[in-house]
Amino acid sequence: MTTRLELSTPVIDDRPVFVSGTFCQWLPDVESFQLRQTGPGRYFIELPAGLTSQASLEYKYTRGSWDSVELSAAGESVPNRFSRRQTGTRRDVVPHWRWHGRPFNPAFLPQAEVISNEFEIPQLNTTRRIRVLLPYNYDASQHRYPVLYLNDGQNLFGEGSPFGNWTIDQKLAVLAHRNHHEIIIVAVDHGDNERIAEYQPYNTPLAEGRGRTYLDFIVHTLKPLIDARYRTLPDRTHTGMGGSSMGGLISIYAGLLHPSTFGKLMVFSPALWTTPKVYADALRFAYPEPTNVYLYGGQQESKYMVPALERLQESLMRQKGKPTMQLQLAVDPKGQHNENRWGREFPQAVEWLFF
Repeated sequence: MTTRLELSTPVIDDRPVFVSGTFCQWLPDVESFQLRQTGPGRYFIELPAGLTSQASLEYKYTRGSWDSVELSAAGESVPNRFSRRQTGTRRDVVPHWRWHGRPFNPAFLPQAEVISNEFEIPQLNTTRRIRVLLPYNYDASQHRYPVLYLNDGQNLFGEGSPFGNWTIDQKLAVLAHRNHHEIIIVAVDHGDNERIAEYQPYNTPLAEGRGRTYLDFIVHTLKPLIDARYRTLPDRTHTGMGGSSMGGLISIYAGLLHPSTFGKLMVFSPALWTTPKVYADALRFAYPEPTNVYLYGGQQESKYMVPALERLQESLMRQKGKPTMQLQLAVDPKGQHNENRWGREFPQAVEWLFF
């Protein structure tokens, strides 16, 4: 009897695949442990039973060296794999691989452009920095691309902010290895001291809400410019908004107030506690075409975060007539309220929403 390992990976290149573990002193490229390819991104190997005297099989996949070892979907290191079964078939998936010692091929980094450091927002009588990330191969193609508008632009890429950085430029390079990078990101900086007011849809004790006015700016001023300047897919099916905390809250209202513009919502750790009306507003949502919503929250953010997300999910799904909401709720038992965790979730959310 043998142990059969079957591997699938969305990253298609010509590097061979090996399995390494305690059974070969963790050497990454032993010829007898190279997997056979059965199709694009599909491999297998049969290991003799009793290969190890240990109670479990401990192993990892490489593309021929530890500089090309398997990584997570976000391009981060992963723990060793374990299997207690000494016989039978085990099916594994590797979403990403290290590239010559790096988490991604630097040639796949997106093109960054500054639309303006002082873009006029007539609706709010202020200015704001607006930046755009284009697919690395944008200039070499004639494709049109979906667009994701993201709030809190200071925290997304580049130098970041004192609160941290999502590093979405690096995450898009990771996604490019599996051809899921073809999207335009529009990063809109927040208003510093005006942030809560601009992301708050109602007047509350926290601030005089100007979120509806902010969304009017995105829909009626910024989006027409982006669609005119870049090769976009301007319809709602290919247009999304996303953000975290207060930026996640206003992203929900982007879908509720402008459903004909935004068909995809990326909502991370939304500050639902600031707007108790959100659940009733979600109950009243109605639009004849599908809307995709990716909700994420961590159990370590507060004891209220995940129950609040579950309540929001229930409200969004209780639509009159035929439901048109497609919703994915992701919960991390160890997740905390910070940019690093939201950046880690970003690739999965992009893939679910757009690919």
